[in-house]
Amino acid sequence: MKTVENKINSYRYTQIFNHPRRFIEGWYWVIPSKRLRKGKVKAVSLLGRELAIYRNIDGKLVCFDAYCPHMGAHLAEGKVEGEGLRCLFHNWKFDSQGNCVDVPCLGTTFPLKLKTWSVDEKYGMIWIWTGETPLQPLPFVPELENFECDSVITSEFIKNCHPNVVMINAIDAHHFNTVHNLPLEIVFRKQQLNENAILFNNITRGGQDSFLMRLIRPFYKKAVTYNMCYWYGSIGTVTLGPDFLHFHIMFALRLLEGGKAEGQTVLITKKRKGIFGWLFNRIVLWLTKLVGNYFAKGDTQIFQTINFDFKTPTKADNAILQFIQNVERQKALRWGSWEPVDEEAEKQRQKKAEMVESKGEAND
Repeated sequence: MKTVENKINSYRYTQIFNHPRRFIEGWYWVIPSKRLRKGKVKAVSLLGRELAIYRNIDGKLVCFDAYCPHMGAHLAEGKVEGEGLRCLFHNWKFDSQGNCVDVPCLGTTFPLKLKTWSVDEKYGMIWIWTGETPLQPLPFVPELENFECDSVITSEFIKNCHPNVVMINAIDAHHFNTVHNLPLEIVFRKQQLNENAILFNNITRGGQDSFLMRLIRPFYKKAVTYNMCYWYGSIGTVTLGPDFLHFHIMFALRLLEGGKAEGQTVLITKKRKGIFGWLFNRIVLWLTKLVGNYFAKGDTQIFQTINFDFKTPTKADNAILQFIQNVERQKALRWGSWEPVDEEAEKQRQKKAEMVESKGEAND
């Protein structure tokens, strides 16, 4: 087996990739849009943080930290009033910017402001930005960036491993041969879309000895279309299919307690006009679901039992190494607090902890 000439240990001991209590600052899915109607509020837990999210009478989405600054009542127990939210416990009201605008027992207000988070919608899903100000657009399929889209949310799932580990499966070139019996050697070309998004495109033709590849070759002018785009190391969009009809699938994942992954599958296609366009899209989305199910079926059990440890990268793993490097370059936040990770401070804390531990062992 030919291994890659790299600092292999650096991919086993990473600062962000596969870390159970760190994630990248960015947009993360919360709930499907249809689950939050006008005038309703919901409690959500995202990346260790408790939130209250509501849709006001104008349809605008607002997201606060969950607990009232008076006595800590959960604001999702309250009710939407106009563009604001009133706490159930003592009826304090907060506007859409988080400002306290009414304290009934005082007949006035307090100079209090709740922590608010940027929230938006795309592909039938509600998303929250985990930093102060959004630095990137909502995750999108690059091939459909400038098109209005139809989308369908299908299965929600939980994997017994980190979102980063689930993501690399789509660019694990060799597993297409071993797990999915695809008679084609895949080589990816990397392209940086922005600081938080990276693209991988299949650039190989090959497979001439395979009856299947000879059968489908007329439908591809160049290489077989298989493109992956990753956002924040946890969200992936895949584009595949013949030149005349591409299928688009988004796998939106988020980190759970203990380093596991929770995800939603979203099927996406370009919106087409008229009733015939709508009917055609229903067929396309159905076919997209079949394609997604085929590729997901073979990998399901692997991600329930895997204990990921990247000991011996090979030449076929080059795209995976590039993905890990991209994850490591992004801004890391802490689980729960959503505070930026200071690597130097982390090293100092670790060093102090080791010193305390060694002194304790010496005293024993």
